[in-house]
Order: sequence, then C-alpha cells, then structure tokens
Amino acid sequence: MIQVRQLTKSFGDVQAVSGIDFDVGDGELFGFLGPNGAGKTTTINMLTGLARPDAGTIRIADIDCSRNPKAAQHLMGIVPDESNLYPELTGFENLCFCGSLYGMAKRDRENRARELLERFGLKGASGRKFGGYSRGMKRKLTITAGIIHSPSILFLDEPTTGIDVASARQIRQLIADLNAGGTTIFLTTHYIEEAERLCQRIAFIVQGKIVRVDRVEDLVRQAAGRHVVQFAVGQDAQRLCQVAGDAFPSLECKPLSEDSLRVTSPDPLRIGPLVRLFEEKGAEVTEARVIRPSLEEVFVEVTGIEVDAMKRDKEKAGKGGAA
Repeated sequence: MIQVRQLTKSFGDVQAVSGIDFDVGDGELFGFLGPNGAGKTTTINMLTGLARPDAGTIRIADIDCSRNPKAAQHLMGIVPDESNLYPELTGFENLCFCGSLYGMAKRDRENRARELLERFGLKGASGRKFGGYSRGMKRKLTITAGIIHSPSILFLDEPTTGIDVASARQIRQLIADLNAGGTTIFLTTHYIEEAERLCQRIAFIVQGKIVRVDRVEDLVRQAAGRHVVQFAVGQDAQRLCQVAGDAFPSLECKPLSEDSLRVTSPDPLRIGPLVRLFEEKGAEVTEARVIRPSLEEVFVEVTGIEVDAMKRDKEKAGKGGAA
C-alpha cells in the first residue's frame, strides 16, 4: 500500500529525513516510532502531500506520488497531531464540512456523520461547538473527520498524546477496530506500549534515519532470554557503568541518563552485589527495577534513547513541536 525509497527532506541546514526506505502492506497497522524531532511528522507530511521531498520516491496504492504529491490524497484520511477542525462549528457541522471537502453528496455526508458520531460515542455532543469539547473528545472527533470518506489508508500522528487515560484507551480501541475492518493505518507515536499493543510491524527512526524495521513479535523475541535491571543512582551513571563492567565482566551496563543506568545479563541478575558496589563508589541507589522483556527494552537497545526521557521531551515540546 505504501512504498518509500530514499526519502529525504531538509530544512535549511537541518536534515529532517535522511534517505529512508520502508514498505507498508495492504491492511497493515504500521508503527513509526522515535523521539521528538526524529522526523516522524515530516515523513507523514511528505507521504500525505503536505510537504515535497528533496529526493526519493513515494508510491501509494501503486500511484507514483513523486512528481504529484497529491495524486493519492483521495485514498487517505489524515489525523494530524493538532486538531484541524473549527471550534465555532458543532461536531456534526465539522464532519459534514469535511465530507464536503472530499466531494461527498449532502445526504451521504450527513448520514455518514450521524453514523460515526454514534459509533464513536459522540452523538450526545454532536450539536455542541467543537471548541467546548474535552481533549479526548476533540481527538475522537478529529479521527472521525479523518475517516468520514472511508479512506483506504489512515495516517495518525500522535493520536493519544496529552489526553486522559480513559480517552486514550477508547481511541486505541477505535484504531484497532478500524484496522480490523481492513483500513491500512500508519501510526506515529512516542508511546512504546501503545505501538506494542496495536502494531503488526514497527520502524524505529532516530535523527532522520530508520535504524530498524521488524515485526513486533520478532522484536520482543529479541529481548527474551535476557535479564535486565534499571538503576536510579543519583549521578555519575557513566562512571558507575565503567565500575560495574570492571567488577562484573559478563554484564553489559549502559548509562541511560546522568542519574540512571541499565544492566543486562544472559543469566539471572543478583541485584544486591550491584547495589553494594554502586553505594561503595558513592552512589545513592534509590531504585532497582527489573525490566520485563518488552518492545521498550528493544527500543532502548536499538536507539540508545531512554523511553521516559523521550516522553519528557515530547511534553516539553508541546503540541506545536516538530516530530
């Protein structure tokens, strides 16, 4: 459904996307993971015709979009990381307006809007102005607007960022249901657990380059059979990793930040000796957390980026930040 080859985009001296390649199958839910500023939104903008690549090719449903970026837009639904709906219009009016932009007849778009408002649990708010919706309701209506014309491909950019847990759970279920109905979905997110739960395959992008593409089950299998403990050590994590490596050569120790590190072993780890060693070297160990095999562990290993730090960066960047 999507074929990308050597896709490249720069903004001045900053290369946002650097020669990336990937494919997305028909009916697949494909995850695009990376920290804030990695090139996720820039990639979506090029795929959807909102930005023109500097180099490379894009094919959507076997349509060559390299010369005409908008050639396949009729097949797409696009849900940006910020709402693009009108606060002064009601939920129903917003959906009908979006349907008109896709050339839907009045009766068809009104019937489709009522159907989707019912399906997404927004029927009771259909006559209220969009500006008065909660953040979770706004995200649901924005997704609804993206599928008003029953697109073959849905692009979702950070669909659950900044909303409450209950709304995020509802939106994830909506995404899963849409995919189960045959919609191809391209999902960007910085929530590793969200991608692990929803996606069939995932690409990791860091500093504009794709560093790994694989099936979720194969990525998680990579983490199985290893034992991982993450320590909060107060400070000097890099120095303490060197100390741990000298004392226990069979262990792999990697600093995650100034005050945290991760120890990996092929055999079960004894936490006590490590804690004593760190404390003898002047560290204050406030946490020793066993990490279960998960996509998060693979992400940290492949990218070298701490997942918690990635979430904090996203929050700092706010909704207006490039991703």
